[in-house]
Amino acid sequence: MEKLALFGGTPAVQNPPEALFTWPIMTEEDYAAAMDVVKNNRFSGTDITEQLQREFADWLGVKHAIAYCNGTMSLTAAMFAIGLGSGDEIICPTKTYWGSVSQAINFGASVVFCNINETLCLEPSDLERCITPRTRAIVAVHYFAHPCDMDPIMDIARRHNLRVIEDVSHAQGGLYKGRRLGTIGDVGAMSLMSGKSFAAGELGMLVTDDDVIYERAMAFGHYERNNEKYISACDDLKPYYHIALGGVKGRANQLCSALARVQLKYYDERCAEIRRAMNYFWDQLEGLPGIRPIRVDESTGSNMAGWYQPHGVYHAEELHGLPVSRFCEAVRAEAPYCGWDGGNFCLHTHPFFKTFDLRHEGAPSRIVYNDRDVRLDDELCKPSEKIDCFSVPWFKHDDRVWIDRFAAAFRKVVDNHEQLLDPDAQANRGGRWYGTENA
Repeated sequence: MEKLALFGGTPAVQNPPEALFTWPIMTEEDYAAAMDVVKNNRFSGTDITEQLQREFADWLGVKHAIAYCNGTMSLTAAMFAIGLGSGDEIICPTKTYWGSVSQAINFGASVVFCNINETLCLEPSDLERCITPRTRAIVAVHYFAHPCDMDPIMDIARRHNLRVIEDVSHAQGGLYKGRRLGTIGDVGAMSLMSGKSFAAGELGMLVTDDDVIYERAMAFGHYERNNEKYISACDDLKPYYHIALGGVKGRANQLCSALARVQLKYYDERCAEIRRAMNYFWDQLEGLPGIRPIRVDESTGSNMAGWYQPHGVYHAEELHGLPVSRFCEAVRAEAPYCGWDGGNFCLHTHPFFKTFDLRHEGAPSRIVYNDRDVRLDDELCKPSEKIDCFSVPWFKHDDRVWIDRFAAAFRKVVDNHEQLLDPDAQANRGGRWYGTENA
């Protein structure tokens, strides 16, 4: 056995170059675009943003794109745009960031949670279990850049006359069977904040081919564009010109729009290198027990865009029951930039979706306008809580010398995982762990 770094052995990776992980890639072109906004006090206009919207729509091949101050606002506008309202139900995978669906309570709607599968995306076979006469929409989250299986999702949605919102916050520019993510459902919405694979400071984007969805989304949070120049297909909105109908101001800061325009020029090229690096990394770990890649077969025409926050799925039973937390602790000792477990918690487990009363109405906001208690369905999402995952390095460059070293760190932990069991456990393949179970 090779001694693990956790127990005093030599770490597999030492002092990797920061440039391997630095993101976004910023050049003088980015700085010049940003300084033009600063020098000319163009923060609060719309001219740069409207240029970005046209370029973004052309890039994705859609009719309309609207920029917002952040991704949560773009998703909120999408809910308004599809007509989500009081007493409606909206289905969402339980494992996602809260901004995918928590704002449904602002519309008096109830969230119904769906299970995920080992891609960490919505499991289509669990969808129809979630549908009732009150269901209005499905939120399909392309989680950690893996595309949802959109064909069955769209088939179910069309058979039940449901709208589909794609949350593309982890997968901007990704493909599902040759189609750009965000363009398959009725409307796509996404974050372009500084930590995402498409990073532009703090920004959101909504895309759609539907004129009514576009105009309603525009009117929701853009008072300066809720007027006769922009709103023509929705006669019911015309009396409300010049006020943001959501009572919110969602306009993008043009400093972010300027950065996004430059980033868009090089995004696909940079993402292609990330995918080469990440696929090579996982190729080096092929067949190892206990760990599985979360990735797509690119020969199908699908891809994982910029491979935001890459993760793998963990199978403790293949490593003598070693908990994922202990596995990750050992990985972190061997190499930086990786070895964290869990991802987002399952939303159905959070008190926000159990008891929170936004408007002091005497009942949880999630169910106050529904004639049934959707919280009772949360128990059916227990399978999602049992899917363990762990982070791997998010390489921004295809530097195979360093990638090989990081892959060696994971192999080292897998090959020597019995060191992480106590002596009794090594003898009987069970028993106690060093420290606590959640160390």
